[in-house]
Amino acid sequence: MELIRSVNFRNHLRGLLIYAAGDTAAALLLHQFSWTRLLGMALVGGILYSWEVPAFFRWIDRQVPERPDGGLGRRWLRAALSQVYFNPLWIVRHYVFLRLFSGQFNEISLALVPVATRSFLLNVPLALVVNYFIQNKVSADFRFVASALFSGFMAVYYAISSTW
Repeated sequence: MELIRSVNFRNHLRGLLIYAAGDTAAALLLHQFSWTRLLGMALVGGILYSWEVPAFFRWIDRQVPERPDGGLGRRWLRAALSQVYFNPLWIVRHYVFLRLFSGQFNEISLALVPVATRSFLLNVPLALVVNYFIQNKVSADFRFVASALFSGFMAVYYAISSTW
């Protein structure tokens, strides 16, 4: 029953469009665009991410409810929980999706773990601040959209930084 209640068709459409757009911009910058990658990432964003990210954000709301007098510690805890969700293993899974949809099957290996870990650690300061904003300033209805937009910007950032 929880699964049925968690279906939000607007979020699915938003996830499809935002993740596809962010990844497509990154792929174009890297001269790695492919229709299968576009379609695959659109489906991942529109089906998987648009379901699991809001579900985790609801879990954060249950664990650390927002309170007007909540204090700075509670707000940073909400941000940290969000940051923990987008951990190196989540990033590895995202990299696996990218390689699957790009037909780069031979690049799927445990070598993605240190790359994802570095990406995670290098971006903790910025991501923690953005997650603070998303978890504490954005209404619950738009947290997924804000998070997806941030992911799209980060995809473009990764593409640009890899060319430097």
